[in-house]
Amino acid sequence: MSLNFDEYQTAAAFTADYARMGKNPNYPALGLAGEVCEHIKKIERDDAGIITRKRRHALKKEIGDVLWYIATLCTELDLSMADVAQGNLDKLADRHARGVIHGSGDER
Repeated sequence: MSLNFDEYQTAAAFTADYARMGKNPNYPALGLAGEVCEHIKKIERDDAGIITRKRRHALKKEIGDVLWYIATLCTELDLSMADVAQGNLDKLADRHARGVIHGSGDER
């Protein structure tokens, strides 16, 4: 099965259930980092920097959760995931074309 971003966003919204839904971007925003970073940390600490099959499987699940939070945050902000993704690719392509892909600052 293959989904595009907007299809995923619609399906994710169907499973969303939290306080002040539709007026609460804080909830999905706060879910963005946690568990993925924990697993990456454990790769370094416990697995000698090697991504084991078990760890890869756990990361796949956690990255899926992050995707859900991104979709839900987009819904809260009345944004299309597809538009956000395309806008990001356009921004990066422009930076690459101008030779400013490296560095810092939002307005490069």
